[in-house]
Amino acid sequence: MKTIQAYRFAVDLTASQERDVLAHAGAARVAHNWALGRVKAVMDQRAVERTYGMPDDLLTPSLSWSLAGLRKAWNVAKREVAPWWAEVSKEAFNTGLDALARGLKNWADSRSGKRAGRPVGFPRFKSRRRTTPSVRFTTGAIRVEPGRMHVVLPRLGRLKLHESARKLARRLNNGTARIMSATVRRDGGRWHVAFTVEVERTERQPAQPDSVVGVDIGIKHLAVLSTGELVDNPRHLVAAQTRLRALGRALSRKTGPDRRTGQRPSKRWERAVARLGRSHARVANLRRDGVHKLTTRLTREHGTVVVEDLNVTGMLANRRLAKHIADAGFAEIRRQLAYKTSWNGGRLLVADRWHPSSKTCSACGAVKTKVMATRALLPGGVMVSAGQRSMIADANIDKFQARL
Repeated sequence: MKTIQAYRFAVDLTASQERDVLAHAGAARVAHNWALGRVKAVMDQRAVERTYGMPDDLLTPSLSWSLAGLRKAWNVAKREVAPWWAEVSKEAFNTGLDALARGLKNWADSRSGKRAGRPVGFPRFKSRRRTTPSVRFTTGAIRVEPGRMHVVLPRLGRLKLHESARKLARRLNNGTARIMSATVRRDGGRWHVAFTVEVERTERQPAQPDSVVGVDIGIKHLAVLSTGELVDNPRHLVAAQTRLRALGRALSRKTGPDRRTGQRPSKRWERAVARLGRSHARVANLRRDGVHKLTTRLTREHGTVVVEDLNVTGMLANRRLAKHIADAGFAEIRRQLAYKTSWNGGRLLVADRWHPSSKTCSACGAVKTKVMATRALLPGGVMVSAGQRSMIADANIDKFQARL
């Protein structure tokens, strides 16, 4: 089974290498902003011409929003816009143009109704200060060195990894993986390189193929399983809140940048920002690690995993619980369960959020007009209808579409 998988490693860049990466990220930002300015100028010009009553065939020719069209326009103007264009890889400009092409397509699809979900806004110009430095390479020399502690990227050369890339190197040596792209990005004060890899995965089966487990995600307990197991919610953000407050107060006492007066930030302000960013990155890493361990264990042990279709976006509108819901990672748990069940030979069932589970009889399937008084209480305070856990044991998946 072929699938797309990402391998992410921390890298230790030298001062010169970091300057080169920042130059490539800046080139991507320049190309993005230039192309976005051209697109907006053409759109505004055509809108003004329509107000004059000009027919469509006489309007200013529109600029193609595809990556190929934006790249063609950039190649014509790059010698004037960026005389230094030869000092960086062409993949840097392609990174910015590709991001713009995706943004314009998502905006157009959202307006026309082709894209579901929340409305997508029109792309904005990227700021040098607020934009996360990132550059993506799709062509050229991209490989892992035999020592597995270095990678080679176009124009950047040989980069030292902070950790061994043995898992990716083994697949590359066995011929079961092919690197499609590599992205260098600064996240939480550290540089990382992420490889998008096409992997040939062997067919696997869960340890208990006939086992069915229902997962109820919550705040008090991160997950309540139909087996009776309670998975505690570590609440990493709450645990780190004291330190984050102290770092935030320390940052407010430093001299920061002021765009109105042109004041530049002090060195102490920059170091305080770095400390605060590292603390937030640590919280995110701890949350990511816990969610991965939970979802991996569930998909490797059980053949069928049942979760509820939660309206996470609506739940985040609750200002009292939004922080705790975001800290638990409800949407991330379901996202990981979706692809990990397919990797391990299982399946994921999503229970409809509007299904009347409390009103449905577990024996005959009749739906009552009112909630029945006889209900079972699972550990952790989760209420389920009587006989629901027996349905899980019998693996009656066609009838089991209720909330656990």
